[in-house]
Amino acid sequence: MSVGVLLMTHEAVGHAIISAAHHVMPKLPLRVDAVEVPPNADPDVMRTLTAHHARELDHGDGVLILADLYGATPCNIGLSLGALGVRLRCVSGLNLPMLLRVLNYAEKPLDELAEIAASGGRGGIFIDHA
Repeated sequence: MSVGVLLMTHEAVGHAIISAAHHVMPKLPLRVDAVEVPPNADPDVMRTLTAHHARELDHGDGVLILADLYGATPCNIGLSLGALGVRLRCVSGLNLPMLLRVLNYAEKPLDELAEIAASGGRGGIFIDHA
């Protein structure tokens, strides 16, 4: 068994990041899916859709939610899924380095993957010293 990964993002972000991850790593070692929340979406409808995706991804080890922006609707919907009975952890600030780091440590348990995700996301940010 392994952790499932659910990207909770604004429209057109999540699937683009998954596509980029496939470019770097053609066979993803974890189950990864995305729920993209369009503008003016009904939060209840999106919550139902997200719950379905989370249940599909959970094979017993939980689901790591990677959200694009803390406090925004996609993240809030992800955070609201705790009542599902699925073990969840949520990390915000999604970027490609974050997802790739998680995929490179696919064997790790949920809590550790959440820490790895945050570290990978921060570690992928650089400022040039020109």
